[in-house]
Amino acid sequence: MEDPEMTITHYRAEINGTTLHYVSAGSEGTPILLVHGFPETWYAFHEVIPRLAAEHRVFAVDLRGFGDSAAGDNDSRTAAEDLHQLIAHLGAGPVHLVGQDISGGAVFRLASTHPEDVLSLTAIETGLAGFGLEALADVTHGGVWYIGALVTPGVPEMLLAGREHEFLNTLLPSGTDKFVPSYARKDGWRGASGLYRSMLSEGDELRALPRLTMPVLAVGPFAEATMKQVADHVTSVHLEGVGHYAALEAPDQVADAILSQAR
Repeated sequence: MEDPEMTITHYRAEINGTTLHYVSAGSEGTPILLVHGFPETWYAFHEVIPRLAAEHRVFAVDLRGFGDSAAGDNDSRTAAEDLHQLIAHLGAGPVHLVGQDISGGAVFRLASTHPEDVLSLTAIETGLAGFGLEALADVTHGGVWYIGALVTPGVPEMLLAGREHEFLNTLLPSGTDKFVPSYARKDGWRGASGLYRSMLSEGDELRALPRLTMPVLAVGPFAEATMKQVADHVTSVHLEGVGHYAALEAPDQVADAILSQAR
């Protein structure tokens, strides 16, 4: 349960040629860095953070092009470098790294190319290009319908401008209004569109990266199947009755999973 006494502090930092917004809580213990997916922002973890911050220093970032970070194009390589530089800016490394959903490519790149930054990786409901994630774009075999729209230049702005609430309400279990401003602003779709374009093009590149040697916790069966292909030490947790947006739907269970990895 969220502690009403817990203070979550907001910051902005000039990182890698852009402005990143992030929040922090907690003052002791090894650091945890939380990285959201689509269509979320740091707020996806707002009920998870107080649980973690009772034992750890906790940071949650708005990826480039999301939330209160500067709008603009993104891809998983750029996002990984943003995270690497943010960890250096915070003086917090190495961190227990947590990635959710479409941030999978970025957190995997970071853990693979900068293992000195990462104590452990928790992958929540995420996959990787080159290891099956591309199938999400194949609507003829049960893929997600909106990916094609998001990756096509100009289409999100044409179809979704002024309809952000209605669109997000088809995806998220609750709290839609908290995420609407990220997409309603000028160029608000570019960050998400860029990450999805990465997903469709970077499979060969991700397959060529070194395997992960730090402990990896996979939350959800798809994350488990993916992480076992790219990491040497994988444990898994299945959250019964919990859907894709796990941090919003089951914050206590997600916090317990992260803490099991961070202790």
